[in-house]
Amino acid sequence: MNISKFLNVVLIILLIFTFYYCTPSQAVKEEKEGKGCNNSEVVLNNIHSRKSVRHFTTEKVSKEQLVTLAKAAMAAPTARNAQPWQIIAIDDRAILDSLCAVLPYAKMLEQAPAAMLVCGDMTKALEGEGRQFWIQDCSAATENLLLAAEGMGLGAVWTAVFPDNERLKGVCRVLQLPSYIIPLNVIPVGYPTGEDMPKIKWDEEKFHYNGWE
Repeated sequence: MNISKFLNVVLIILLIFTFYYCTPSQAVKEEKEGKGCNNSEVVLNNIHSRKSVRHFTTEKVSKEQLVTLAKAAMAAPTARNAQPWQIIAIDDRAILDSLCAVLPYAKMLEQAPAAMLVCGDMTKALEGEGRQFWIQDCSAATENLLLAAEGMGLGAVWTAVFPDNERLKGVCRVLQLPSYIIPLNVIPVGYPTGEDMPKIKWDEEKFHYNGWE
């Protein structure tokens, strides 16, 4: 091979290398051009895909996954940054069954491999007229948890405890909660069987713009 042919081969190799390793990928191009999947689409898809899951497989949920759900919950907004919540993760079958026995609308706990409790901590709640903001704060934390579960491929469902006195007494007794802790809800968590589907809840008649009319 003469020197001219050799240089041509080297040049071709360099061109190929430059094309594959120095040219932005199509995904990068689309992102720069505003095409392809972006963060807002991912977030909105997760919100609209969320559903109340009441049917679970036998697959276990790891402690690490439960911690991830708790971290998502605690990222919620809170009045004056009071963060008046305590979160209890449960994967002990005996405790889950005991909770099931005292919660008439949480019978799916018989199937669920785990549950999360979002509780209000009255030692951290605001004083005076703002004290009841703990309910809103813990509700925001609950929604974060539910959306995180959806994004992780898990299923979850909000089952209310507060303000029903019988449910409150039952949950506090099962978990031996101190008097200043109020369980807002119990959230069964597990891997969905696929039976439960999201509902379309958009209702234009309930949407108002710049006032009531």
